[in-house]
Amino acid sequence: MKKLIIVLLLLQIIFPTYLFAQFKLMRFDEDYSAYKDSTETFYNSIKYIPLSEKKDKYLSLGGEARLEFVDFNNEDWGRLGIGSNPFLIQRYTVHADVHLGSRVRIFGQLRSAWENGRKNGPRPIDEDHLNIQNLFVDVDAIKNEKEKLTIRAGRQELDYGSGRLISVREGPNLRLYFDGLKFMYKRGNFRSDAFMMMASEVNVGTFDNISSKSINLWGSYNTFILPKSGNIEFYYLGIHRKESRFEDGSGAETRHTLGGRFYRYGGGFIYNFEGAYQFGNFNKGNISAWTASADIGYMFENVKGKPTVNLRNDYISGDRKKGDGTLGTFNPLYPKGGYFGFNPQIGPVNLIDIHPYATVDLNSKITIQGDVVFNWRFSVQDGVYRPSGTLNLTSSNSTKKYIGTAFLGSINYKINKFLTFNTGIQYFKTGAFVNDVIEDDKDGLFINSRIVFKF
Repeated sequence: MKKLIIVLLLLQIIFPTYLFAQFKLMRFDEDYSAYKDSTETFYNSIKYIPLSEKKDKYLSLGGEARLEFVDFNNEDWGRLGIGSNPFLIQRYTVHADVHLGSRVRIFGQLRSAWENGRKNGPRPIDEDHLNIQNLFVDVDAIKNEKEKLTIRAGRQELDYGSGRLISVREGPNLRLYFDGLKFMYKRGNFRSDAFMMMASEVNVGTFDNISSKSINLWGSYNTFILPKSGNIEFYYLGIHRKESRFEDGSGAETRHTLGGRFYRYGGGFIYNFEGAYQFGNFNKGNISAWTASADIGYMFENVKGKPTVNLRNDYISGDRKKGDGTLGTFNPLYPKGGYFGFNPQIGPVNLIDIHPYATVDLNSKITIQGDVVFNWRFSVQDGVYRPSGTLNLTSSNSTKKYIGTAFLGSINYKINKFLTFNTGIQYFKTGAFVNDVIEDDKDGLFINSRIVFKF
């Protein structure tokens, strides 16, 4: 404990808090050009390293270290027969951002992720010893006061909207990335991205991940920013997978998603409405699936702690009838891992949920949140899927709909501008469906604590 305190004090001295600009979820979105004439401190000097006498070319360095303790009790509701399963996961990244004038930029990032102690071995989201997370070139083909068009080519992370369909997936140890080409256009309050991407197969060794070498994700994501009224997004997303598995069967899948979102965050009344429809082909049949979500709440911005209360409701379709030639199971594509809580056991497929939650700031550094999530199957002809969208439990001819209730509590502590700590607990009370299909099922308990250092 004394060693940890000494390390934290040293970090406070080396990285004074008043020097820092806000860290972003996507590190390549950070801008340190304002540090051009203030590189007299150590931290500023690594965030803006001039590469020319005019200082119009510069290099910026950064990174992250993340350590997390996890304890699963009765994972998959006791089906695995493991009981308590504590383990550690770690993630380290370093990045370099090179600006070659006002129109050309190169960004590169290395990732190293490890798992230790898990009884049944690392999950696919846990371990990748060394890999390139980002490596792309940006070229501003158009850049003036009214509009900007940037072309990005190479390996890159993607994150759109509320993370329902395309998320960098910050919660798990391994963040997602893609290889491809993206066009980013901005004009006034309108933004539009169009992209063609290839996913990769992750292996746990050193530089051994394998790109698909064919485009399997493409689409366009568009945003209108409406001051004081909320924001509107509309999107088209396409995927192709050689092998997808649902309860209705396995086979090749080509799926198209059309969707929209209307949302407003900040003080007072807050809301997030989203809907999407999917069509395409699966295993010589058709696809017809959909989702609709409403999240309504209120932030009491004039009350101490600025508490918020929210109520969320999701409808996500499942397959209505096996073998009828039409797949009704919604595919969440590349979803945010913690969309239904910080470690959900149920994914956004064949699901109806009601989710009240509330947050409050105990002070300027500590925020607490409490959630309750009630979960039902949308269709009794379809099963329960994992957060990634992969099939977990088949329906097993059960007519029961209720999956169970999750109770969650979490604390987030911003130690300083560079260090954050969060911890949480989730208790899952199994419902009639789980009781019906798992013999001697058990309630689940999940505990985790995570400390993150960024610079």
